[in-house]
Amino acid sequence: MNATTDTDRSPNPVDLHVGGRIRMRRKLLGVSQERLADDLGLTFQQVQKYERAANRVSASKLWEMARALKTSVAYFYEGLGDPASGEGEGGRDSVHDFLLTPEGMELATLFPRVRRARVRRRLLDLVRTMAEDAELEDIEQDALQEV
Repeated sequence: MNATTDTDRSPNPVDLHVGGRIRMRRKLLGVSQERLADDLGLTFQQVQKYERAANRVSASKLWEMARALKTSVAYFYEGLGDPASGEGEGGRDSVHDFLLTPEGMELATLFPRVRRARVRRRLLDLVRTMAEDAELEDIEQDALQEV
């Protein structure tokens, strides 16, 4: 009998992906966890567990979620690699991963509300500069560690 390790208890990447897509769709529609739970006959804590992949979503519950969130069941699997071709999670897109974060969802929701193109461009320039600075800091830190 093998000892259980922490990695054995971490959620399956597919469950994490599906849970993240549930959360993203719910937020895009402006639906609260409580409302979705009511629509599905669940508690909001159960919806939280599905979104965090603490619990797996059954096929029938996923079908009900698709109906409640006005989408197809396939939507929850978009962005995963094709298992028939041997692709795994490696096919996931960094933009998709970003949108699954609370900050990504909020930024994606708010950015289009900035109507002035010049202001949007300046915001983009700011984020680009900050990202480049972070990359340089990482390179410098790696160089210092090699010494």
